Formats: sequence, structure tokens, C-alpha cells
Amino acid sequence: MNAIYILGIESSCDDTSAAVLRNGVLLSNVTASQDVHKAYGGVVPELASRAHQQNIVPVVDQALKRAGITKEQLAAIAFTRGPGLMGSLLVGVSFAKGMARSLEIPLIDVNHLQGHVMAHFIKESDEDCTAPPLPFICLLVSGGNSQIVKVNAYNDMEILGQTIDDAAGEAIDKCSKVMGLGYPGGPIIDKLARQGNPQAYKFSEPNIPGFDYSFSGLKTSFLYSLRDWVKEDPDFVEHNKEDLAASLEHTVVSILMKKLRLAVKQTGIKHVALAGGVSANNGLRNAFRDYAERYGWTIYIPKFSYTTDNAAMIGITGYYKYLDHDFCTIDKPAFSKVTFK
Repeated sequence: MNAIYILGIESSCDDTSAAVLRNGVLLSNVTASQDVHKAYGGVVPELASRAHQQNIVPVVDQALKRAGITKEQLAAIAFTRGPGLMGSLLVGVSFAKGMARSLEIPLIDVNHLQGHVMAHFIKESDEDCTAPPLPFICLLVSGGNSQIVKVNAYNDMEILGQTIDDAAGEAIDKCSKVMGLGYPGGPIIDKLARQGNPQAYKFSEPNIPGFDYSFSGLKTSFLYSLRDWVKEDPDFVEHNKEDLAASLEHTVVSILMKKLRLAVKQTGIKHVALAGGVSANNGLRNAFRDYAERYGWTIYIPKFSYTTDNAAMIGITGYYKYLDHDFCTIDKPAFSKVTFK
């Protein structure tokens, strides 16, 4: 088989990333993160798009150099078309279009959510065969999305349930902010939770029918409880932050896993994967291992480097689309909101 080199570009939020794959095997995955947002307690879209403009050329250049190829060897360029922040997406989309046009090679648009699921198909060597068999169930949890997806094929994904309000990652970030712990809240809560008692405090768990999620009630319950406790003891957060983090994490994981177990039970599919930024959370990973043991699941947990926004997942999706000649015309716009096709 001839070498098919795909360049993947990801710029949906605040990470500028480029990756090169050869026949589905990852050769390089370079990401420039933005620290500028920490001071604001969240991603500032205008600052994010400016940073992408500064980062995209050096990041793509590094990805090609580390892969040991020239841009002329590329077969196609895959890029994140959406969902994401419009200003951030436009930088990656415009760059990909310009580069593909100048090299006269095909352009491949990738759905960011599909990319997260497809991270399980990234190969690290020609012999790598760790991908889950089709069909499988995937729990996709990130700052902006919480979904249970039935994956029938790389281009056939069915949403069984999703959040009707906030995403799990967003709820964790906002509760961290309320505690005055900083942004992004996910890694901070994760670290503190490991030293705390998950049963110390009880927060509300929603009762939503079917496989859908809701995290706004948990957020409100956390906020009101904290307000009452701080009224009695102004240093309450400082004295109890480990227990608060552990209890919050425990509640979020419990909400996620109950619905996932329901979906596995109803579909009868016991190959279960985890994807998205929140899949880096230790409490969630441990729950996956626990459920696998208890209910006979075969689980697939991605490497930490493939959980956050990265171009390797865009590149692998692009590779599969390339094999199907599923290309994109240059006039396709970016989408800030889009679900699975």
C-alpha cells in the first residue's frame, strides 16, 4: 500500500494542534495551549482566535518536521469544521483551505465530536490493534458536550442520549470557579478529589427520563449548599476543599455512569469506550474499570494525550474519509454548532 500522509488541523477552542498520520499511524501530534485565559476564568473567544493566528504556522511546521516529511508529500488536509468557537474555527478552516489549494490536494472536513470518538482508532504502530470492535457504545464527555453515542461505523454514529442543559465538564468548571479554585476546573478538582472523602457531602442528582443528562440542578445545588456553609464558616471552602471536590466528582461520575449502564443494558452492547476532555478524570476512569469488572464490559480508555482537543483525532477521521473519497469543497463554512451528521 502506498503511503497516505494526512495532515490534521484542530482549532475549535483554545488549543492549536496539528498532526501527521501515515496510513492511520500517528507520526506527530503538536499542540500549542493558551495560558492567557486563566486570568479570566474561562476562554475569551477574541483572545483565543488571535492566539490561533500566532500559533498555526509554527505548529503545522513542527508537525511536518517531526513526522519527517515535506508538505508536498501530503495526500490531503483534514480540519475541524465544527462545533466550536467561530473565531477559533475560522483560523484553522482558512489555513487548511489555503494550504490545500496551494498544494492542489483534497480538503476533508471533520466533525469535532466525531473526532473525539475516532481517537480510539489512532494507531501508534502498524501492528496496533487496540480499537474497539463495531458496534460499540461511547460516552463522550467534555467541557461542552455530554453524550452517549452508539458507534455503528466511523461515519454512522447515533446519539442515544445527551445533556439537555450544561455539559459535565462545564458543571465541574463552574463549581470550581464558585469555590475560587481557578480555571480550568477539571484538573484542579481531579487532583483535590484524590485526597478527599467522596461521601462527605450530598448534592442533587437529576431524574431525567431516558438516556439524557442534566447538570444544571447539580450546579445550583452545589452553589446554594456552599453559600449556606460559608455563611456559618467563612473559611469553609479552604478547610473542606478536598471533600467538596471528591463529593462533586463522585456526583458527576454517578450521574454519567447510571445512564451509561442503562444504555449498555438496553442495547446489549458490552464494548464501551470513553472519549472527550473529561475522560482524563481519574474518578471517571476508575468507575469505568469498576463497571467493567461488575458488569462484564470490555472497556476502551484513551491515552491522556488523546482526551483533550488534539489534531491526531482529526487526522484519523480524515484518513477514513480519504479512503472513502469523502472530500469537502472549498466553499464549506465553519459551524459553531453542529451535532453528528
